[in-house]
Amino acid sequence: MTMARPDLDPELCELLAAMPLMSQLSPEILAQLRQLPSTPVESLPTRRRVDRREVTVPAKDGTPIPLSVFSPAYTDRVTADAPCVYWMHGGGMVMGDRFSQIDIPLEWLDIFGAVVVSVDYRLAPEATGTALVDDCYQGLLWIAGHSAELGIDPSRIVVAGASAGGGLAAGVTLLARDLGTPAIAGQMLICPMLDHRNTSTSSRQYSGGPGVWTREMNEFGWRAVIGDLADDEVSPYISPALADDLTGLPTTYIDTGSAEVFRDEDTDYATRIWAAGGQSELHVWAGAFHGFDALFPQARISGTARRTRTEWLARLLSSNGVA
Repeated sequence: MTMARPDLDPELCELLAAMPLMSQLSPEILAQLRQLPSTPVESLPTRRRVDRREVTVPAKDGTPIPLSVFSPAYTDRVTADAPCVYWMHGGGMVMGDRFSQIDIPLEWLDIFGAVVVSVDYRLAPEATGTALVDDCYQGLLWIAGHSAELGIDPSRIVVAGASAGGGLAAGVTLLARDLGTPAIAGQMLICPMLDHRNTSTSSRQYSGGPGVWTREMNEFGWRAVIGDLADDEVSPYISPALADDLTGLPTTYIDTGSAEVFRDEDTDYATRIWAAGGQSELHVWAGAFHGFDALFPQARISGTARRTRTEWLARLLSSNGVA
């Protein structure tokens, strides 16, 4: 029986009614979704003064991992200490590419003159285990090692991502902390996918029916990544909610919707950062479903969520001498 759920924001509810929804994923459905047209990134620079270049970095096994580097095309704001936003896209670990949701970090290029780097990490089930987060970490190492070439201050790198990308950003941050490099100024986790166990109240609430991202779809995504591993065999770099120690993390921004699968694991992660003595800012958007502001940026609550993230980033960069 379906559990009671928080009401949707009225505007979002109206917008969602016109969107085709699914209840489950399967290998066949995933293959169809992967054939859909990707983000038309070629049109993005026409709306902005942006230079884009493509590079590849080797994964741990030598596989080339594409990175897209977006830099301000104007010269009056470019300095040797520009901030950098390192972006990890969403897609449930199984779909999407480095241009997915790219409009979100490109707003910060416009506002702060930030260099935005987006990574095309390998997807599950073709890649499994720590391969996805390792790909993202190799991209972070490349950014830090090429900071002078990119015109950024390596101490002003912010990792950010949405959904699966938010979970990968959290995993990369844990990995960088444990390995002692590179320095990360902050992490922005947008409705992050943090816990493969999929057992929270909010996960159970969004089960048994169609949605933007359901418990069943979440199970498919996680199973594609971890295969038959038992819970005690799953690395916290893959499933950051498993991390016993959340000390020593950079200042963190987490947001989520009250009406989505990831609500409880996201709020718990913020709570545990506070319990460890860290700094985290948490926003739970009332009546918002998963990915609401990426799907419907025109909604009033979406605009508020995006402005709130930007204001947090402005405070972070100001404290680091960048604003």
